[in-house]
Amino acid sequence: MNTIQKTDQCMMNAFGRIPLVEAQGKNCTCTDENGKTYIDMGSGIGCNVLGWCNDAWTEAVCGQVRKLQHACNYYYTQPQAEFAEKLCAVTGFSKIFLGNSGAEANECAIKVARKYSSDKYGKNRGTIITLVNSFHGRTMETLAATGQEVFHQYFYPFPTGFAFAKANDLDDLKSKLDGTVCAIMIEMIQGEGGVCALDKDYVQAIAKICEEQDILLIADEVQTGCGRTGTFLAQEQFGVKANITTLAKAIGGGLPIGVCMADEKCAYVITPGTHGSTFGGNPVVCAGGCAVLDQITAPGFLDSVKEKAAYLRGELEKIPEIAGLSGIGMMIGITLKTKDAHDVMLAANDAGLLVLTAKEKLRLLPPLTITKEEMDAGLKILRSVLEA
Repeated sequence: MNTIQKTDQCMMNAFGRIPLVEAQGKNCTCTDENGKTYIDMGSGIGCNVLGWCNDAWTEAVCGQVRKLQHACNYYYTQPQAEFAEKLCAVTGFSKIFLGNSGAEANECAIKVARKYSSDKYGKNRGTIITLVNSFHGRTMETLAATGQEVFHQYFYPFPTGFAFAKANDLDDLKSKLDGTVCAIMIEMIQGEGGVCALDKDYVQAIAKICEEQDILLIADEVQTGCGRTGTFLAQEQFGVKANITTLAKAIGGGLPIGVCMADEKCAYVITPGTHGSTFGGNPVVCAGGCAVLDQITAPGFLDSVKEKAAYLRGELEKIPEIAGLSGIGMMIGITLKTKDAHDVMLAANDAGLLVLTAKEKLRLLPPLTITKEEMDAGLKILRSVLEA
């Protein structure tokens, strides 16, 4: 049997897979097991932020795996300490908790918010408001937190304690503030919901409400963080700083990671025995994370992301079939005039370009290290598909 047959026979059918076996890659170019090359503008749904097999990242990971591949969190490791120190310095958050995925990071954020409120106000103040059209993960708790009805099926009973407000509708959000709310959880850009950015005034109004009522603001930056929008955190462009922020995907450079960051207000909420993770803070992953942080925060790197985003968006706007663009920076949603986004994704794949979808839109999440030559090669393929 070949790779696809083996996978289909032995793996649960949880994914609508494309019949492509990725074998190796370098920067923004991937090669399949038959030797065909592809320009990758999806970066593993935003995980390969430095592209495929970045030299510095690869050296850091391979060097660490030869020394210590795992350590129980009863003990300390140098890579975990270095990663935590670097990330706190870059973001200004006081403490972090490390897990293995965005869903785990959001689970931790939910627990921090509810324990903060329980410690201070008692057990009847545990509701978390999230937004309609949001997506926060696929565990039971984060599915319950996700503001899309399509995800609220099959797995009954769902956890309770969530209320959903319409995005960019402040009056609707205010109507949910019934005295039981401990936190408001938002994505600055709703990625899986269609690459839809929130209004800056709306986000700032939420932050003000949270400050006035001692409600914690949680920013889910699993997809928007780590330079994706042109600043290290997307919230920087909205003029707010959340009490809790979650990261995953890009911060590991392609290895599994989830980060929950807390400000001084809730830095000491989690105490021994109240949360944990066997593999969270793995030394190999942390070594990769340090390499990501070093490159993302290097002088001029984020400026180059903004320049690349401006160029890519400008070229996309010239394509007649494209009706509009959404998102910020290198997180791009593409609305098409006549073609179906899923059909275009499959056709682009056949032609040698890897792209994503988000609801009815095409979605681009290129590696932030993508070159102009790679962008031009990808744009050429996309134009040919959209003009066919």
